[in-house]
Amino acid sequence: MNRNSQSIVALDDLWLVLKSQAGDVEILRGVNLDVPYGESVSISGPSGAGKTSLMMIIGGMEKATRGTVVVAGVRINESTEEDLARFRRQNVGIVFQSFHLIPTMTALENVAIPLELSGDRNAFDQARSELAEVGLLSRLGHYPSQLSGGEQQRVAIARALIAQPDLILADEPTGNLDMTNSERIMDLLVQRCSDKNATLILITHQKELAQRCTQHVEMSDGRIISNPNR
Repeated sequence: MNRNSQSIVALDDLWLVLKSQAGDVEILRGVNLDVPYGESVSISGPSGAGKTSLMMIIGGMEKATRGTVVVAGVRINESTEEDLARFRRQNVGIVFQSFHLIPTMTALENVAIPLELSGDRNAFDQARSELAEVGLLSRLGHYPSQLSGGEQQRVAIARALIAQPDLILADEPTGNLDMTNSERIMDLLVQRCSDKNATLILITHQKELAQRCTQHVEMSDGRIISNPNR
């Protein structure tokens, strides 16, 4: 963790250009973004605007074609794959729309995975504590198929937060849930990030959920068209 800078995410003139049979495709075009530590930022825009690609680059899962990407004090666009894996493990938690839980593992085992991979001997004790915090202490031994959609997403949130990351990336985390469960999950996600003093970057199409964040960024056609910090 490096908090010498005021921004946990600092992107400067970020481009992502992919090759295709029809020629180069510009996914991101000159994106600039600063996200202060401890903030919650929503990113919205139409499908194809580049939101998920932007999140993938911030999380070190995709490399930018050009531009500067600094996350938690690390210039991740200059990092090796090994360094990126270590960076993600230490700094980033991710909550996906489709949960991405391992179906053959219990809720407890799914949440413990990040700490187990780091060799933490207390992984299961901490996983139990995280699941208690999201109201699932009675579901420790249940498999994903035995949980409702809302319960599965709570497991995913507990897993994302267990390693105490500075940054949580959430890509349409309520997209597979009804509005009632969406609101509950959003309340939980914002509250748990606040409790952990973690920065939240949320991708969502739902204006009601976007308004829960302290800042809002709007994207269109690979560019940021509304950004309060620029």
